Amino acid sequence: MDSFTDVPRIKESSDIGQQDRVVTEEEWLQKWKMRKIGFHKEQGHPILRKYLDVLLNGRSGLRIFFPLCGKAVEMKWLADMGHYVVGVELSECALKEFFTEHNLSYSEETIPGISGAKVFKSTSGNISLYCCSIYDLSSTIAGRFDGIWDRGSLVAINPCDREHYANLMLSLMERSCCYLLVTVLYDSNKHKGPPFYVPDSEIKSLFGKVCEIKCLEKVDDFSDQQKAWGLDYFLEVTYMLTLKSAP
Repeated sequence: MDSFTDVPRIKESSDIGQQDRVVTEEEWLQKWKMRKIGFHKEQGHPILRKYLDVLLNGRSGLRIFFPLCGKAVEMKWLADMGHYVVGVELSECALKEFFTEHNLSYSEETIPGISGAKVFKSTSGNISLYCCSIYDLSSTIAGRFDGIWDRGSLVAINPCDREHYANLMLSLMERSCCYLLVTVLYDSNKHKGPPFYVPDSEIKSLFGKVCEIKCLEKVDDFSDQQKAWGLDYFLEVTYMLTLKSAP
């Protein structure tokens, strides 16, 4: 099953059992240290390739944001196209691996106003990766963006932080920003997350007041990994969010 129409209609589950679930920053750092990074895709994500034209919308030289970027290979791909890429990630290990694996030279700087934070900048000048909590980032520090690729970020943050996260994303969007967002659906009674279950109703609640929301597709992404979690279905849902025109 690989299209919106092929996917069976599944009644929205309740995520009440996940609302109090908290994954600490240290737990995420341990995942990188112990190489428990099944969320990283060595070849990049096919959804971004499929909807790249939607994200770019005929524009060139864009500023594109990767929240909780890890060492996503798509950052190099988009930078090579002439775009300026900014990411944020807790794990310094992940960011250094990104530059090393792509044979990119970089500089390392502290970030004024954020204790212990760093930014790694490619020598070419078109990739800047911040090593800090995403909630320490702001438009004052990182600027605003023409595009956002959010795969593995909204679904990774703690459910109790979603409103804070959504408000941050909105504050980072330029008026013409295209926000490509990927969420997941499954029976949340069978898996505690992450990735966390995020229903359509939650997307509307978080972003619907200020964004036009278009569901681009629902894809059956069930694999042995999800089967091992005790699940019997697992869907990836892709949305495009754009800011509503001012009245």
